[in-house]
Amino acid sequence: MKNLTFLCLLLFSTALFACGTESSNTESTNTKTAKMEKATPIKVEQPLATAAVGEGTATPVSQDNDATAMPVKEVSTKAVEAKTKPTAEQTTKKTAEQTTQPTKTEKKVVEATPVKKETKKVVPKATENAPVVKKTPITPAVKSTTEATKDTPAEKKELKPIVKKPAAPMGVSHDAWDAMLRKNVSSAGKVNYKAFKAQQAALDQYLKTLSDNPVQASWSRNEKMAYWINAYNAYTIKLIVDNYPVASITDLHGGKPWDKKWIKLGSKTYSLNNIENDILRPQFKDARIHFAVNCAAKSCPPILNRAWTAKNLNSNFEKQAKAFINNNSFNTISADKVEVSKIFDWYKEDFGKLINYLNKYANTKINAGAAVSYKAYNWKLNE
Repeated sequence: MKNLTFLCLLLFSTALFACGTESSNTESTNTKTAKMEKATPIKVEQPLATAAVGEGTATPVSQDNDATAMPVKEVSTKAVEAKTKPTAEQTTKKTAEQTTQPTKTEKKVVEATPVKKETKKVVPKATENAPVVKKTPITPAVKSTTEATKDTPAEKKELKPIVKKPAAPMGVSHDAWDAMLRKNVSSAGKVNYKAFKAQQAALDQYLKTLSDNPVQASWSRNEKMAYWINAYNAYTIKLIVDNYPVASITDLHGGKPWDKKWIKLGSKTYSLNNIENDILRPQFKDARIHFAVNCAAKSCPPILNRAWTAKNLNSNFEKQAKAFINNNSFNTISADKVEVSKIFDWYKEDFGKLINYLNKYANTKINAGAAVSYKAYNWKLNE
């Protein structure tokens, strides 16, 4: 019984203690709420209250607030103060955020750092330190050069491809003729017409070369002379070969074979006389021509067993002149008397003063008053 009474008292005391604690907690909560309402200013979030501050009117704030009796102007002022003066909690929070978050200056540094890193990634180190060089693409460079040359004639000429026009042929090759002369003519000028006749195809081919390549104005003087001398001699041999065997050239064409026009060179047709008397003599005015052309007669100056060329022209002229004048078969020379070839009579105007001319090549000095006579001419074939 006592124990039951003690248990009941214990349960009643516990219940009373619990009620007291709940009441104190409720009172404490209400007290805190009241204190917060007094300490925390009213925040005016509605636009109507803000407008009231500017205008100074007494429009009440929202009915949900407990401070309905306070004028709007006073409430607005407190609201502004509340916005401008942060609470201790807000200050603490802001301080904590400042300690954790960088300042504006630090943000700029932090933000700038990644940009530099990105720039380094894009631009190689060699490019950062190297001077800035503007590279010009190939196509624009060509284009700009072309545009510049439009205004500059000199540069335009440089850009034009150099196209060399083929130069006019300087003479023709006389190699084939040279080979035939070496083979068929002796050093003394004796001609083997039988051998030439056996090589008539080669002779005709050389004559065709002459015909297809007539003398050009652009040729040198020596080239022209060599061409006409070779043509005269080759066509003379051709005349004999075509009529061989024959005793003398004078047996052909009524005794006047030199007047017949049958030599076709280019677009023109010539006679042997045309070549000698209308071209070689009057155009070149060199008496040594007479020691170069050969008329196929024994008394004619011996034909050279080499082809005439621009290079050997003058040397052969001197060689042939000296050999002919000092050959007793053609000329007999002493100091007081000379008996010379009829050629010096037929073409006396070409030699001028004969004694003076002979003395240029004669081995014997001829006196100025020496007697001059001419030998009979032998027209037999020079074979």
